[in-house]
Amino acid sequence: MEGNRSHVVVVGGGIAGLAAAWHLRQGGGNVRVTVLDGAGRIGGKLQVSEVAGVAVDAGAEAMLVRRSEGRDLARAAGLGEELRHPGGAQAALLVGGALRPMPKGQVMGVPSDLAALARSGVLSLAGLARVPLDQIMPATLVTTDVSVAAYIRARMGGEVVDRLIEPILGGVYAGRAEALSLDATMPRIAAVARSERSLLAAARKITAETPKDAGPVFATLRGGMGSLPEAVAAASGAEVRTGVMVRELRRAESGWRLVAGPVPDPEVIEADAVVIAAPAPAAGRLLAEEVPKAAAELARIEYASMAIVTLAYPRVAFPQAPTGSGYLVPPVEGRPVKAATFSSVKWPHLAEADPNLVVLRCSIGRLGEEALLQRDDAELVALAMAEAAEILGVRGLPLDSRVTRWGGSLPQYNVGHLDRVARIRAAVAAQPGLALCGAAYDGVGIPACIATARTAAARVLDHLASRQSGSSVA
Repeated sequence: MEGNRSHVVVVGGGIAGLAAAWHLRQGGGNVRVTVLDGAGRIGGKLQVSEVAGVAVDAGAEAMLVRRSEGRDLARAAGLGEELRHPGGAQAALLVGGALRPMPKGQVMGVPSDLAALARSGVLSLAGLARVPLDQIMPATLVTTDVSVAAYIRARMGGEVVDRLIEPILGGVYAGRAEALSLDATMPRIAAVARSERSLLAAARKITAETPKDAGPVFATLRGGMGSLPEAVAAASGAEVRTGVMVRELRRAESGWRLVAGPVPDPEVIEADAVVIAAPAPAAGRLLAEEVPKAAAELARIEYASMAIVTLAYPRVAFPQAPTGSGYLVPPVEGRPVKAATFSSVKWPHLAEADPNLVVLRCSIGRLGEEALLQRDDAELVALAMAEAAEILGVRGLPLDSRVTRWGGSLPQYNVGHLDRVARIRAAVAAQPGLALCGAAYDGVGIPACIATARTAAARVLDHLASRQSGSSVA
């Protein structure tokens, strides 16, 4: 403690760590915050750079705005006027080599409108006929967590899993429905699965309860979501240090002792409290000595890797201008590209930046496809260009391209995830002045990460307040 000021160290400079620093500042002037990140920049999976002269996100490009945390933090960081919403273009699915509209009324891929499902052409006649059998089948008892695929296949058949569920979950987690937890990844479906006999009826109930005038689902920033970290860092007032790898965390007499930097020249940092906002593997290594139970559970959280190939084409390269926001690709299609976003259609402000440009973002790689991602950048660009030529009829070469690799970046919420997180938190809760936040726990989206940061900051501030109160009484 420096005078009456407590020192809190946040390990990890992604949006969760920076949000934690900002929330800690709300505790008043008695807290000094230092953010340490081993990378050469802050922001984690939020990064933006220019492609053909237009600022385009290289990582997460949007945040849910039906949750308020991301929007509120952007406004608090002075970016309220920068918020932008997508146009009205709809997404599609690539099935059988053809683009088909995403069925209306689906909930994370679970259909609620059989007529819309039929019109979409996403399922075969046999697959379509299987879905309504859900309404007359005996109830599928869900008493414990199960995989998404196991439950939905039992209710609606394999084609719904293969052609609807897999591409949507793949877009969020780059994972597989056979392993992903129903409770953790589809909580609304999981909740009704325990009370409704029919999954179709449950999906209809969810859609009926969703306000029709709820407004846009997503938002971004005019300068890209990658502009958020720097603004939050500045608003937090924290000391932010990049290129500082924390190697060790141990309890000390007055709080915590961190060891950072290279082994030959270590730096010891004293802190009254610590927030670990690093990915699960790194968090587990730091907790191995002091909180081994949490470390063991963190080590079991698997991560997927992916790459984003961004291509900028002249508009005349397209025989027909793209009209949708993009498309998702089911794994059963056997294609390297798992999703494509027409960024300059989805985000009108990008089209305004250069009306003669079409920006296409292609996501490559799912869990288990590491060999695909070992190809060099030129090969990944070639795969994305081949996709654009075959599916969209694009002619010629792009004006510019960018490859961004996200190795081990997406935590997998596999069966049992919620129980695992509960065990991690219980172990950490026994350690005064220690908290965790980030994408490994309650959601991979930006608002969910910010929510974990707010909770972590509140825990630390409560600890510091109680300690200060105890010392003043003494």
